[in-house]
Formats: sequence, C-alpha cells, structure tokens
Amino acid sequence: MKIHFIGIGGIGLSALAKCLHNDGHKISGSDIKQTEITNDLATNFGAKITIPHHPDAVEGVDRVIYSAAVRPNNPEYKRAKALGIELFSRKEALKFILGNKEVYAVGGAHGKSTTSAMLASLLPKTSALIGAISKEFGSNVRNYPNDKVVFEADESDESFLNSNPYLAIVTNVEPEHMEYYEYDEARFYNAYRNFLSLAKIRVINAEDEFLASLDMESIKLYPSKDLHDIEFVLVGGEPHTRFTFRDMGSFEVFGFGEHIALDAALAILAGLELGEDIETLRANLRNYKGIKKRFDIVQNQEQMVVIDDYGHHPTEIKVTMQSLQSYKKLRGFHKLNVIWQPHKYSRTIDNLPGFVECFEGVDELVILPIWSAGELPVDIDLKGAFSRYKLLMADSVTKEDSVVKILKDGKVIREYSEGLVTAFGAGDITYQIRGET
Repeated sequence: MKIHFIGIGGIGLSALAKCLHNDGHKISGSDIKQTEITNDLATNFGAKITIPHHPDAVEGVDRVIYSAAVRPNNPEYKRAKALGIELFSRKEALKFILGNKEVYAVGGAHGKSTTSAMLASLLPKTSALIGAISKEFGSNVRNYPNDKVVFEADESDESFLNSNPYLAIVTNVEPEHMEYYEYDEARFYNAYRNFLSLAKIRVINAEDEFLASLDMESIKLYPSKDLHDIEFVLVGGEPHTRFTFRDMGSFEVFGFGEHIALDAALAILAGLELGEDIETLRANLRNYKGIKKRFDIVQNQEQMVVIDDYGHHPTEIKVTMQSLQSYKKLRGFHKLNVIWQPHKYSRTIDNLPGFVECFEGVDELVILPIWSAGELPVDIDLKGAFSRYKLLMADSVTKEDSVVKILKDGKVIREYSEGLVTAFGAGDITYQIRGET
C-alpha cells in the first residue's frame, strides 16, 4: 500500500514509517521542517517528503497515519478526509502494524528507551522499534526477517494498549502525561495494569510501589537484593557500569548509574525468559553503545566534555545528575554547568517543586525558554522559582569550535570552554548543543 505520514519527522512516527517500508509498503510523509530524520527517510527508505504540510501530499495514497501533534485543521488531514482516505492516529495504527507480530514491549515512566535498546542488543535476531536512536545500529528501527520485534511502548496516550505484547517489561510507574488522563490517577494506573495483563510474560521492577502491589504472575527484579558491587568505570574515556546480578556473575554495560544496572537486569531477565543463555546475554550486553540523547557525549576532550540528555522530568534529571557527579569526579573536572530547556508548560507547572530540587549540585544553571510542544503559553516565574541557584536566563545556546556559547538578546553572555557541560530537554536543545541550528 501507499501510506502517508503527517508528522513523519517525529521519532515515534518515523519508526512506524520505516517498519512499514520494511514490510513492503511505499511510504511518504510531511513535516513542518527538514531534519536529520526526514533526510534519512528520503535517502534510505525512498520516502517522498513534503516540507511543510501541503494538501497535495496525500493525493493517491491508500492510508494516512498522523502524529499526536496533528490537529483536524491540518491541510493534509482535511484533504485526506475529503478524499475518503483511511485516517489513523499513531495509536490506532499500532493495531495493524504490530497485530501479527511477537512483540517484546517495554514500558515505564523512565528508562524505557534505554531498556528497549538494551533488549535489542541482547536479542540481535529481532526487529526493533525504539523511541530513540540506538548507537549500536544507528537508527530507531532495526529490521530482521522474522515476526519478533522489540518495541518501546508509550503510555502518554495509552497507545501501549494497542501494542499486542507477548512479553512486557515495566521499569517503573510514576504519574506523567496527566493532562491526557484528565488528572485521574486511577485511570492512569489502570492503563498500566491493563498493559501488563495483555502480556503472556511479565517482567517488572518489583521495588516500584505500584508494580509491587499488582496481583499478577510476573518475573520480579528486586534491585536492592539482586544487584551487587555496582561500580562506575571509564572505558576509553566513556562511561560504563559494572555490576553483579544474583548468582549470574559480573556484567558490564555502557552508561553510568544504578538505574543503568537496573535497566540492564530487566532486559537480561526478559532474555532468559525468551530462551537465551546467560553467556550469550553477557556478551551481547557489551554491544549496547547507548542511545542518542541519553547521557550522549557529543564532545569528548581532555579539558571539556559536553553531554546531551533527553531528561525532561525531575526523576530522570535527578538520577542523571547523580551520574554526572560520578563522571565529573572520574574525569577530574571541577565544574558542572547545566543548560535546561523545560519541555511543555503543563509538565513544568505540574512538576515545578521537583524541577527546583533536581539540579542540586550544579555550579551554574542556564534556563532556556520553555519548549511548548504545541501547548499555549503560560506565564511561569522560573527566575523566581530557581533563585537558589547561580542562574542564567537565556534565549538559546550553540557550540562553535568546541566552545559552548550562551546567548541572550542576540549576544553571547557566557562561554564554557572547560569542565563538564550538560544540556537537558526533549525539545530542540539537542540541535542547539550540537551546534546544528
């Protein structure tokens, strides 16, 4: 079929487009701007890309799949409806994309991209659909000629309920995306309960309060009892975590942090349940190279390291800050400067006390304008809320000749040329900190 994607530049929708291309369909798509993702789709997947959206883009297609950001007034959406073309949200499309596959789905508030990518490394003879770029295979999608697929399952709009999980991993559960759930916690937790109930095999972090309360047969990880001798080491200047897991011996995985060991252990338990032997899993875990935008070292020099991190929730930022402090110490740096681009007005308001706490230990905190992700602006006094920090309110950031530059009103107000510099956020900060905007 000819399948068109509105919003194809998003990490989630682009993964589905690549998957359907690999299944033999002809794909096309549109977005508001050209990106690395749209270029990849055009060059490597033969997709006709339209920038920006235009009603003619849907002419002659059989189906249209659209991202959650697309509204009914989108010109392509309106044209497709007028032409009687089948329209599917990303959430609805999962049913026919994953419906006949053996899906190993990974869900959770935090760590699901990392755990998905680790599981894909442990199971190299599976396809993979991940909400991030795995550095091992350089994409958010891997194609393997069978019906087995590792899938990062998204709770933000309950779409994980359409993922047809044969095996489900849940890393942790914490209320998030509550605007979708109409701030109804019972509905939110019930979605996770339903997701797990769909799976034949369940692997959970049993020290999570909600997951521990479930009366379901599950493979349970108890991190405080099962994981021992966790240590952080540098391998070629890059972060690795070593740990002992139960009576299975020692493992080594890319990344820093106790949460990295936890994610790896969940993936190992899933691999064992799927019939892999422990020595194969131990070896394959070393193939995991991290994922783009998660503790992603974008500049690694003796005098300065620059890290890009997707963390956009206080819990994520807090654990990454702990990892950064360990890394800073191992590298012998004296300063940790952080640049934060808040993501969504609703998330910033809902979690403001947590955000104020999570940057503890930073030497200087730079706050950029909130990335709206399509939300209407709300006035939030971030300068006042974060007054306890050595604070810089800025407009943007860039990197030129290995120097990170902070800009306000078109002028450079600060330059970082040494120490550890980290950028947090799920918006365009990832391009800014790499000097790509």
